[in-house]
Amino acid sequence: MELFDAVSPLDYRYYGENEYLFKLLNPYVSEGGYLDYLLKVEAALVKAMSNRGICSSKIAQEVQNAVLQVNAAEVYAEERRIQHNIRALVNCIKKKISPQAQPYIHLFATSADIMDTAAALRFKELTYKVILPQLLKLERVLIKIARESSDTIQMGRTHGQHAVPITFGFAIAEYVSRLGNRIKTIKKAADNLRGQLSGAVGAYNSLTLISHELKIDPEEFEKEFLAILGLKPSTHSTQIVEPEYITDLASSVTSCFSILACLADDMRHLQRTEITEIMEKPDKERVGSSTMPHKVNPKDFENIKSLWKAFMPRMMTVLMDQLSEHQRDLTNSASSRFITELMTAFVCCTHRMSSVLAKIRINEPDMSRNVDQSKNLCVAEALYTLLAVYGHPNAHETIRKLARRCQEKGVLLNKQMWEEKGLQSYFDKMSANHKEVLVHPEKYMGISRRKAESVCDFWERELANLQEQCKLVIK
Repeated sequence: MELFDAVSPLDYRYYGENEYLFKLLNPYVSEGGYLDYLLKVEAALVKAMSNRGICSSKIAQEVQNAVLQVNAAEVYAEERRIQHNIRALVNCIKKKISPQAQPYIHLFATSADIMDTAAALRFKELTYKVILPQLLKLERVLIKIARESSDTIQMGRTHGQHAVPITFGFAIAEYVSRLGNRIKTIKKAADNLRGQLSGAVGAYNSLTLISHELKIDPEEFEKEFLAILGLKPSTHSTQIVEPEYITDLASSVTSCFSILACLADDMRHLQRTEITEIMEKPDKERVGSSTMPHKVNPKDFENIKSLWKAFMPRMMTVLMDQLSEHQRDLTNSASSRFITELMTAFVCCTHRMSSVLAKIRINEPDMSRNVDQSKNLCVAEALYTLLAVYGHPNAHETIRKLARRCQEKGVLLNKQMWEEKGLQSYFDKMSANHKEVLVHPEKYMGISRRKAESVCDFWERELANLQEQCKLVIK
């Protein structure tokens, strides 16, 4: 099949078309990659048996060598013949080993033991080797922007309207903090992914057949098997691992995806013609419109928002996969396969966000222009607060009415307020610093700069520790 014969846009447009992302993600999200994890689990099970003397170390090594020779094409061909995926996998392994080794393949396991353990392992490694490094890379881009613009004045906005001044670095620091918290949540969820070896209904029935003679506790053997893979067992299981572990990871990734979408929205709106507070440095050959040659569209930010819209609802399917009748049904058999698409789209968007943010240019003159546009009205909060501090009994309503009159008459609030009856006695009580803010509202920025710097300091420390603990390599 050629690339453009694929059905999913992930394959022919976002993931498959991008050589860097394809190499990064393919070992974890592809069907061939999943097969490799199933084979690792089957080999680890035989290794655990050899450790306990159930089979020889020679057999364990033989199986280890054999699983490296099994490929997806032969497993799928066998599955088409017998109509069972894991038994097909087992048959393909057995064809490559001696009769002496064959009895130990898949011994004591049911299909879900292998599949759920493989899923836990692949998503844990995907998180550590791809998702977390990509998020750390994005976090560093955001920290750089926040630091460089920590004192760049910007009009703060609430409800899409001018509110009071902040700095652009302070605005970006919001995303430094939000993303940092999600990074830690994603790591925690990945660390808590679980496997199992508990048999057909989760009660270790088959393992108990040898537990007395070989003095093997089924749960201890399960722990030893999973430890080979760097996993822990579920605290309880039926035929399947408790679904909440994978649900938590998908939920934390989806929540982080929503932060990317929110950031993308903010950046897109700041590029609107009437705002133009940030601008992208376009590629020389980039076309913005099929008919308007002058245009440069914020397509990367729009693409992130659009992919979020496509994949955020997938979380509903993950939640529905928590339902399984009695010890197990197969109603999650197809639906759970799409979790890899959520992870793939998320990584694509994280990478794209890092790339586009590295190319933005802050338009400081227009940021100042937008502050100048409203600074004579946004002084209202500072004025009301100071009047209340100095004893005015109804400061908010007084300034609300004054601001409305100024708007109707087209006069400046920070000029008219000095002439307003009943306010002079309060002005007389104010300090020079307070009056300075009223005369120059653009200085009314609170602790924007300090907060931006402290947020960046905090998350640089947190994420440096996380990177060191996890030995993460940023790609």
